[in-house]
Amino acid sequence: MRFSAPVLAFTVPFLMGGCTTAGPADTARSIAPILTTEQARDEFTYAQPTEARVTHVALDLDLDFEARRVQGTATLDVTAAPGADEIVLDSNGLLIGGITDGRGNALGYTIGESVPDKGEPIIVELGDSGGASSRKIVISYASGPDAPALQWLDPEQTAGGEYPFVFSQGQAILNRSWIPTQDSPGIRQTWEARITAPRPLTVVMSGIRQGQPTDVGGGRRAFEFAMDNNIPPYLIAVAAGNLEFADLGPRSGVWAEPEVLPAARQELGDTEQLIEAGESLFGDYRWGRYDMIVLPPSFPYGGMENPTLTFLTPTFIAGDRSNNGLIAHELAHSWSGNLTTYATWRDGWLNEGVTSYIESRITEEVYGKPRAEQEYALSYAALANAVEENGADNPNTAMRSPAAISPFDTVGEAIYDKGTVFLRTVENIVGRERFDAWLTQWFDAHAFQPVTSEMFLADMRANLIDGDSDLEDRLMLDEWVYGTGIPSNAWQPEATAFAAVDDAVAAYARAGTLPATRTWEGWTAAEQRRFLEELPEDLDDTDLAAMDRQLGLSRSGNNEVLFLWLQAALRNEYDPAVPQAEAFLARVGRNKFVEPLFRALWATGDWGRPVATRIYARTRGGYHSFTRGRVDAVLGYEGAGG
Repeated sequence: MRFSAPVLAFTVPFLMGGCTTAGPADTARSIAPILTTEQARDEFTYAQPTEARVTHVALDLDLDFEARRVQGTATLDVTAAPGADEIVLDSNGLLIGGITDGRGNALGYTIGESVPDKGEPIIVELGDSGGASSRKIVISYASGPDAPALQWLDPEQTAGGEYPFVFSQGQAILNRSWIPTQDSPGIRQTWEARITAPRPLTVVMSGIRQGQPTDVGGGRRAFEFAMDNNIPPYLIAVAAGNLEFADLGPRSGVWAEPEVLPAARQELGDTEQLIEAGESLFGDYRWGRYDMIVLPPSFPYGGMENPTLTFLTPTFIAGDRSNNGLIAHELAHSWSGNLTTYATWRDGWLNEGVTSYIESRITEEVYGKPRAEQEYALSYAALANAVEENGADNPNTAMRSPAAISPFDTVGEAIYDKGTVFLRTVENIVGRERFDAWLTQWFDAHAFQPVTSEMFLADMRANLIDGDSDLEDRLMLDEWVYGTGIPSNAWQPEATAFAAVDDAVAAYARAGTLPATRTWEGWTAAEQRRFLEELPEDLDDTDLAAMDRQLGLSRSGNNEVLFLWLQAALRNEYDPAVPQAEAFLARVGRNKFVEPLFRALWATGDWGRPVATRIYARTRGGYHSFTRGRVDAVLGYEGAGG
């Protein structure tokens, strides 16, 4: 299907202008548009933003580590259409104490029925506005027990073992469990916050810190932050613990527990180079600072691109910067995902696929073309494997997800890897210089705005293809975005990217010949991963013992490599790997590693299921709610979802 005309975003008229609100600097803020096309409809919010929408959130909250909740107030700036008498907010278990207008007058509200995952609506009466379209509402509230966005850690779950820790994870739709707002990526908002925590804990957030912390009595300190760029609400993030900071450059640094900070600082030493590479390719970095925080191991993802403060798993630390593609990826979100953001979860590739492509370009600039080509080959192989496993006609292999799919249930390879291959294909058909110019103007034209696949393709047709029917046919745009499987014009990885490794794989498959120890140790982490990913599925104890002895797999300091070794060992019921797998699953909470290892154990039946059950009973409490939910489903855990 082709769009004969570039039908873009419709902006509701009452939302087009700017407004002045009492923010951190009392400055005028522009209001990001609301998209009203069918493609921009978000099924996972209760909000009705064409009637009334949140434009700014001001939080004044206390972190209560004993009760494991946040409590305080959220003041929302609301813009409403003429005649609108209510606003609908998203909640997931929030405990509401009362709601008033900006003058302290009580406002009526009702809380609707809760739907699993989605939560419940809060319908707030707006009261008499005196004809003004802008107004404020103040919500007194606390997060409910076990709010899924918040991970509260006991001291023994941290590196130091002395102080508690908390962090939030808002994507996809979890922030509604600690912030009462319209929790949809298409409803961009500015925000500010004042957060108190007990001494000596330090609070950090995904905004610019305002001044120094202040003593508020009772052994507590207050920290203030502001974000004056319109962002999707899932990017509001907080963390607090025994944290120290190290500079990495004039606009970058890293937070971590003191025990982790030296290794984190060393691993992240290329950060300024990565930022400069991104700017040289796709325009200015527009967020002021690029800081990071290395969280305790229970963080469920590799990284989360919270503006000004990327959240990172400690599992990326390898001692040789071999996993710094993760940093390039999270940084790349500063252009794709944070600057331009999908309006709905169905367009996940607009964030992750575009970002993965930019990651590869930044990697090439800083680490060289061979490393970038190897990582592209791994990405292509992951996509091909996913299509084979799911079926080439499976709708979940389309980049634009089916309308009914949950944002938690998408096929990652269709969003990350297929998006990467798509843009690499376009780049090689039209030429890098021409493609870079187009992609840069896309970011400039839609900065701090929600976008859809429809808009992306329309812009590409208008500003890149420009009426060239032959180029249109060669690019196969609609087949890439809306079709399943891998289109026939996909750009293939360089055949030489893993030539030596693929020869070694063939030698092992043919005669059981392993690479020499010196050869293995000279390979890059990507080459080691390629070898392990291409191994035969079925290996016996003799094979696995020889492999570990010669390649030192169980001693690897790279968690990506160690994970692949454990996965192969467990699926083949290799008893010597069980203690190491148990230790690994006890110290790592990253779902990329945790869920597949439990799947491998469970799939073996009688051998692995008792092992999985025993390990999970010990480790489940330390995992994030997202990881618990995924593994609960694999193991049929009694009380799943708790």
